Amino acid sequence: MRWKDREISDESGIKAIIGKAVVCRLGLVNGNTPYVVPLCFGYHDNTLYFHSALKGLKIDCIRKNPNVCFEFDLNAEVKESENACDWGMIFQSVIGFGKAKFIEDSNEKRNALGIIMAQYSDKQFEFPENEVKATAVIRVEIDSMTGKQAGF
Repeated sequence: MRWKDREISDESGIKAIIGKAVVCRLGLVNGNTPYVVPLCFGYHDNTLYFHSALKGLKIDCIRKNPNVCFEFDLNAEVKESENACDWGMIFQSVIGFGKAKFIEDSNEKRNALGIIMAQYSDKQFEFPENEVKATAVIRVEIDSMTGKQAGF
């Protein structure tokens, strides 16, 4: 990282950002073109979870190339100044890399869907079998991630 003073090096700081985030941007490879999609997510034990329709560009990209990049950001705010070159941003972010895999087992899918819902609610949910079968559930085992912040 170029600006070492902006690096979030402790795992708890990175997890705190992920815990407060409401959107994860997932970067995929679409042939020789990048493709980024904002998603609802869940995080548990160094693993990200996403859900999707069974068909679509995101699914096609993952099937062809499971390598992904992901990004979370919080508290983004423009920092104004009299001088144009002194403008900046206040923010916190996490960027990481991993490999996406589809979860096929119904019980594992339910568990992952519960982790996703836990990102947004303290309630417990039931997932009917017909809906579980109609949903793609994706697990990203995280290889690496870094945090960065400015203005904190």
